[in-house]
Parts: sequence; structure tokens; C-alpha cells
Amino acid sequence: MKLYCFGESGNAYKAALTLELAGEDWTPEFVDFFRGATRSPEFRAINVMGEVPVLVDGDAVLTQSGVIQDYISSKTGKLGGKSAAERREVLRWMFFDNHKVSGVAGTLRFNMNFLPEDKRNTDVNGFLSMRLHSALKVLNAHLEGRDWVASDDVTIADLALCGYLFYPEPFTFDRVQYPAIDAWLGRIETLPGWKHPYDLMTRAFPGA
Repeated sequence: MKLYCFGESGNAYKAALTLELAGEDWTPEFVDFFRGATRSPEFRAINVMGEVPVLVDGDAVLTQSGVIQDYISSKTGKLGGKSAAERREVLRWMFFDNHKVSGVAGTLRFNMNFLPEDKRNTDVNGFLSMRLHSALKVLNAHLEGRDWVASDDVTIADLALCGYLFYPEPFTFDRVQYPAIDAWLGRIETLPGWKHPYDLMTRAFPGA
């Protein structure tokens, strides 16, 4: 399998980490996002949405991180929950992540670190930070007294929700402020096959 990605993308990291923990054989294909690669006609022919990640597995071409995670989980029988009820719980937390955690954290991190400084808006970033921390409080409370988000074992819900939380660039998140999240991230880091996003995928800014 081939994953079109770049190291700074938290959504690509979700797909890459799922591939890694599922034990799949895959190759990262670097996409130079910051130099406009996803807007090129060649890339749009692969993904009309102009986004990473994109997973190519034979004739199958999949886009959107959650779809890719679901595909890997379904194909391997791993990381998807142990029953139909758990599968619904996995999906519930993945939708929560897409809308409330990664959807906000990704934008905030981009605004604070990758936009030119003269285009960074303090008010916008303050609002996004408030929204992010509101969601993180929900996640932290949910993780109190439990090891994993949706099951008694790690699932793709965990790998979705952690997608942006291992990155070192500032986006107002400090894991030590959330003890249950901190402990949960520590458990993920000890899983066989876990790697930091910058160890799994090529960075656009390797010296940053």
C-alpha cells in the first residue's frame, strides 16, 4: 500500500499510525503540500478534494483519514472494536474527533505555526483554542478510570483522537494540563509499532 502524506499533517498521521499498528506493509509517498502539490492537476487526478492523506491499495483509492482508518481496520480485523456496539462507539468518538478535536486543533496549529505572521489573527486563534480545550475537557473526563476511548483495547478511535496531540509545535495544548489524556498518550506511546509522526513520514520543514 502507498500513503500520500507529509509529516506535518495530523490527519495523515492517523492513517500512517493505523497502518503501522495494524502491521501492514506500506510506503509513504511525500506530498509537498506547502509548495502547492495538492493543488496540482496530477494530485487532483488522485484526489479531487486536494487533500492528504490518500491511500492506494491496488485498485482501491481512498481519501479522508477516517475512511482510510476504517478500511485498514476492516481489512485486517484489527483496531475496530469487538462487537457491533463497540464499533458504533468507535465511530461516535471518531466523529467527535473530526468535528471537535482534530478539526479545531489542525486549524489552530496551522494558524499559529505555518501561516505568515502578518496573517495570524489573535482573536480567531483565541476562539479556536477555547473550542479545542472545551473538547479536550470532554475527552479527559471520559478517559478518567479507563485505558482506551471506545473499548477495553486500543481502536482506531484512539488513533484518530491522538492525531494532533503528539506534535511539538505550539497550539495551546500541553498534555500535562490533562492528566487522563497525558496517561492515555503515554499508553499509546508504549504500543508495539508506535512512532512519532516525524519518524513515520517525511517532513516538509525538516529543520524546523
